[in-house]
Amino acid sequence: MKKILITGANGQLGRALQNEYKGEEGTELILTDVGVEGYQSLDITALPEVDAFFAAEKPDVVINAAAFTNVNAAESAWDAAYRVNAIGPRNLAIAAEKYGAKLVHVSTDYVFDGTAAEPYTEFDAPAPLGAYGKTKYAGEEFVKQFSHHFFIVRTAWLYGDGKNFVRTMLGLAETHDTVSVVHDQIGSPTSAVELARCIHALEPTENYGIFHGTCEGYCSWAEFTEEIFRLAGVKTEVKRVTTDEYPTPAKRPAYSVLENYMLKLTGAYTFADWHDAIRTYMEGE
Repeated sequence: MKKILITGANGQLGRALQNEYKGEEGTELILTDVGVEGYQSLDITALPEVDAFFAAEKPDVVINAAAFTNVNAAESAWDAAYRVNAIGPRNLAIAAEKYGAKLVHVSTDYVFDGTAAEPYTEFDAPAPLGAYGKTKYAGEEFVKQFSHHFFIVRTAWLYGDGKNFVRTMLGLAETHDTVSVVHDQIGSPTSAVELARCIHALEPTENYGIFHGTCEGYCSWAEFTEEIFRLAGVKTEVKRVTTDEYPTPAKRPAYSVLENYMLKLTGAYTFADWHDAIRTYMEGE
């Protein structure tokens, strides 16, 4: 029986992973989160707790879907973001190495500064702009330092079952004739279902290393919103604005398109186009 520990199991990716592995013969899921009913509690920021959990459960694979994802809040809560995004992966890497488990760690496009003229590959040097990106990059470095059997999967603009950009925009459309959305930030909207499938494809292999994992193609946030509204039959107008017109505490990369280069080189997994993925998601809403 293969035992897979999923941290942050109640999040968008965690729920998608549960569905992805549901009913798989010979696989047992160990689902953890913090303060969520129905899940085992595991504070990944506390090494003694992580070590004790691994000693008791003896997972074969760890998928770290836990993260401090509030980009704006991270700017004023550096310590909290660092504990979850950096110390947490460090602790999981230390325990995974000690107890012989593979580690799948999910990272972000925000490790890049967004100044590139073409999609970032896994061979481009990270240069994060804000606290969120910096703490996530620190987490990557800890994973590489303490684990020898790891997959780091960088994703972007994730949406799935739970609070997300799609539902936020549809909610605004119910009470607004016009919504303002930035048009000068470019990325790849990515379905949590697609990311879960990618992780499922990688996890049983020894194809270790850093991977970019996003849906194919790219758009601006405004274009993404327009497609969401079109699919939903919503008549709300999207007003395209600049980042300067919509200031936020955190500075975001203007261009954070990721090229899934390593997945393509190794034939590991092919993501759906973002148009197809969002249509599938909307049909299930």
